[in-house]
Amino acid sequence: MDSELVGIVGLGVNNRPLVPFLLAEGVPLAVFDRRPAEEIEADLARLGVHGGVRVHGGPDYLKALEASPVSTLYLTPGMRKFGPELDRLRDRGVRFTCETDLFLARCPAPVIGITGSAGKTTTTTLVGESLRRDGRRPVFVGGNIGQPLLPQLEEITPESWVVMELSSFQLDLVERSPHGAALLNIRPNHLDIHRDYEDYQAAKANILRFQSKEDWAVLPYGDPLIERLAADAQGRPVFFSLHQEIPHGAYYHNGQLWWRGGNGGRPVAARDALKLLGDHNVANALAAIAIVASAGGDLMAAAEVLSTFSGVPHRLELVREAGGVTYINDSIATAPDRTMAALSAIRQPIVLVLGGYDKKLEYDTLGKALSDSTVRAVVALGEIRATIERVVREHTDLEVVSADGFDEAVLKASQLARPGDAVLLSPAAASYDMFSNFEARGQRFRELVGIITHSTSGSAE
Repeated sequence: MDSELVGIVGLGVNNRPLVPFLLAEGVPLAVFDRRPAEEIEADLARLGVHGGVRVHGGPDYLKALEASPVSTLYLTPGMRKFGPELDRLRDRGVRFTCETDLFLARCPAPVIGITGSAGKTTTTTLVGESLRRDGRRPVFVGGNIGQPLLPQLEEITPESWVVMELSSFQLDLVERSPHGAALLNIRPNHLDIHRDYEDYQAAKANILRFQSKEDWAVLPYGDPLIERLAADAQGRPVFFSLHQEIPHGAYYHNGQLWWRGGNGGRPVAARDALKLLGDHNVANALAAIAIVASAGGDLMAAAEVLSTFSGVPHRLELVREAGGVTYINDSIATAPDRTMAALSAIRQPIVLVLGGYDKKLEYDTLGKALSDSTVRAVVALGEIRATIERVVREHTDLEVVSADGFDEAVLKASQLARPGDAVLLSPAAASYDMFSNFEARGQRFRELVGIITHSTSGSAE
């Protein structure tokens, strides 16, 4: 019946598994996407779907959506959840939901969900690898990292460990929270997609909002914003702290990462044993310890992972050392606070590549931080190039040069670098004005470093 028609809006990575899943349950479906209808149908064919789905493509897909008799909408995570057409559909009583909420409803195992403005991929990876090394249960890791977990539901049992990285986009429409939640931090981000910073905070807080008293939540100790967001949450709080001992949770003290639970405290790993750079990664490691302990995992397994894990690609990734210059890929830095964390982790002089897509963020704080860092030159590019140039000149006396494109920016940075320097790609902006995502930007940086350093070494010979 038309009244029961379900709409899938945006056939991206998260929403693709919904089509065969819902069709298998006999749900009438319509797909709405800004791409041409023939591209959508080709995507459906690759999913093994040949017919049986209404397809509405093209630039007017939202108008087609509004005219359609849908009762429920699954919105793709990265789109704005508001606008004239969507607001009128809400007023009409159409239910808005997402693939994440469906997975949380159907998953037979307790889910550990991890979110934050920064550090969620590293922390999720540390937790997933620690539970795998524990070896007592099957482990499934997904969400915003890797692939959606909906297609793996048949393999997941109540005895499994399920670990999900969750973005604000994936949490925006959920009406359930995971059994174990971690909210690592909140800083302004994605203000081009959310209505405002408060809307972004509310999306992140959904990871806690629907927990029961049988659930638990890992939180940073003493963070006033997160304390406010968690004030009405029902899950049992478990804390982590980089700066002080705490009565229950994970903390850093005298060069050691500690866990203190019901049986007292013990060191889990020495900071010197960590291969990850920077205080922010010590905080990520502490959060991972608290999550693994709360999930009933083996902390000795976590210690082994912490001592061997060298990082996730595009996160302070050492690309190459050549001619006395170190090239570091931190393409994940899509907001100023991530770039500031990178600057605090690197001790050598830095030539910094900054700029990209405009997410409507504030950059003066970053400009002030540059004056207290080891940065000695900045290459500015992208949509926010003028903003970067302004804040650098207003708050520092650093050399700042402009580049018309990404390749030119990396080349100019390499030319400015001296032996002993680091060329750091940490853009403090998203990549969408030049690349499909931050991974593509980081991969191009790797390629350019290879070309530049090969050319330099070749000319020296």
